[in-house]
Amino acid sequence: MDKNLLVESYNYTLPKELIAAYPAIPRDKAKLLVYDRKNDKITHTTFDKILDFIGDSHFIFNDTKVVKARIFGQKKTGGKMELLLNRPFKDKFLVYIRGKVKVDTELFFEKNLKAVVRGLNEDGSRLVEFYQNDKKIDFLELVEILNEIGHIPLPPYINREDEQLDVNEYQTVFAQNPGAVAAPTASLHFTDELLEKIKNKSFLTLHVGAGTFKPVEVENILEHPMHSEFFDIPELTAKILDSDTQITAVGTTATRTIEYYAREKKLFGECDLFLHPQNKPIRVNNLLTNFHLPKSTLIMLVSAFISREKALDLYEVAINKKYRFYSYGDAMLII
Repeated sequence: MDKNLLVESYNYTLPKELIAAYPAIPRDKAKLLVYDRKNDKITHTTFDKILDFIGDSHFIFNDTKVVKARIFGQKKTGGKMELLLNRPFKDKFLVYIRGKVKVDTELFFEKNLKAVVRGLNEDGSRLVEFYQNDKKIDFLELVEILNEIGHIPLPPYINREDEQLDVNEYQTVFAQNPGAVAAPTASLHFTDELLEKIKNKSFLTLHVGAGTFKPVEVENILEHPMHSEFFDIPELTAKILDSDTQITAVGTTATRTIEYYAREKKLFGECDLFLHPQNKPIRVNNLLTNFHLPKSTLIMLVSAFISREKALDLYEVAINKKYRFYSYGDAMLII
């Protein structure tokens, strides 16, 4: 089988001490590895110098806002439970629950919030309805309650409880539309000042779901059931995408949304596009991204831009140069 299709071919070994447990402060002082494809050249710099490399490009950002999606409660029996909101689903919500539940199980939280389990899915997710004071509530009402009682849903590899600093640091400075349970992490490096310097920029929304951390559990990547996430592209952003303007996609989520639009011409809906070396980008010119987990769909997306071999080479360089990896880690720019 073609090595590009084998999940195991996207593996690499990362020393644990390179997993970033905390962000760089200030944000734009993170390291930045720049890879120039045309000249096969690597430059090591800091994030605040990014405009030296692509100043005239049009930046596309994902303005989703991370919800305090992790809440702790209990069953009627008093047994403790943890619930992670994933996303709205029709008139209910898809969630993950730590602990055994069955249909009609009731879970109780602070602020008289109650979740009632309505369905059990094979992928481990649960379908629930939320009530406050026995009145069924919608997504925006739920978000208001979660802002008071919820916790920032840090990825499991950060391996610590959320802290007060995460309320600001695990959120982009331009976050606008609540709905994500994971941050679009390449965007975390931008400060208000750096954003102000970028004259050509547009926004779209893709609500990052828990599926972004879902491991690829098949041998052949083409058999991986790609998760879907809700997206919304404003018409002004679509005009840029329909033009021949050079685009820098900020993060894998913006990239997937742009590339989905390039193929389907839909302004909103569900994006389930899987980019990999046999499904390469057709619209994005430059990619800004963080360093991703081994064997993940995200490292496969990076490989779609520069080949699997080159991606693994660059990751090896980053490891040797002690770059920090994953959500709070350093960044890579592919031009």
